[in-house]
Amino acid sequence: MRMTSRALKAYLLAIIGIASLTLLIGFKEKPTPSFELQGTISVAHRGASGYAPENTMAAFQKAVDHGMDYIELDIHLSKDNQLVIIHDDKVNRTTNGSGYVRDLTLEELKKLDAGSKFNPSFKGEQIITLEELLDTMLHQIGIIIEIKEPEANTGIEEILADLIKQYNNTNNVIIQSVNFESMKKMHELLPKIPVAVLVSRAEHPLSSHQLNEIATYATYVNYNIRYLRPRDVEEIHKRDKKVMTWTIREPRKMRKALNLGVDGVITDYTKWIVENDHMGRK
Repeated sequence: MRMTSRALKAYLLAIIGIASLTLLIGFKEKPTPSFELQGTISVAHRGASGYAPENTMAAFQKAVDHGMDYIELDIHLSKDNQLVIIHDDKVNRTTNGSGYVRDLTLEELKKLDAGSKFNPSFKGEQIITLEELLDTMLHQIGIIIEIKEPEANTGIEEILADLIKQYNNTNNVIIQSVNFESMKKMHELLPKIPVAVLVSRAEHPLSSHQLNEIATYATYVNYNIRYLRPRDVEEIHKRDKKVMTWTIREPRKMRKALNLGVDGVITDYTKWIVENDHMGRK
């Protein structure tokens, strides 16, 4: 049956009205299941990035509100050597700007909108510096700092170490990277701060020799959940080290991680976690 022009107009207006109402209400959070972690560390991937724009203060605050143990974040160097929190080497995907982070000053980065692409209700969220995050949340929640592309961010390890040294209590800070040599350097610069190596497909499987070498400087061996096997967890634990797994975005992956007996899970969906189930709740 064909619609009359009047009926079609009424239908289109109704659709527009529903869409507008959705924008006014804001982002509707995805319904998710609950999992009891029974002491396993819970980590909010780029903050509570399933519910707020990744790596923004809004996402980090939601992680705190949801009772997570740690937030995980990514750092790059700006053109003027400021440690800024963003995942990609370019600003294109998450902001209304374009270009490489390393080609933009902090002042230029601060002018970008880092929230609207996630949802218009987050318009005005900014790219923030690691220093701003530490000043605000260091004593509220654990913080995992991932160094992105250290080979393209010359001197980032020394700059990060200098910043960390400015704070008195950093017991809840962990530093990680896919670049093993960078983590070896971080251990030398900050021997009291735990470091983690990220194991992706390119490094899997790790040999016994590699694990023995990693064990000399890393506290955590953090694995992509796709490639993590019971044997990997066993070998890591055998060396008195811990394993966290990333990134949990599906219930079946969460079940796999917990069945493997990992020490921590890194997830976008922080509301999956039963709030009163953590060990060492701050």
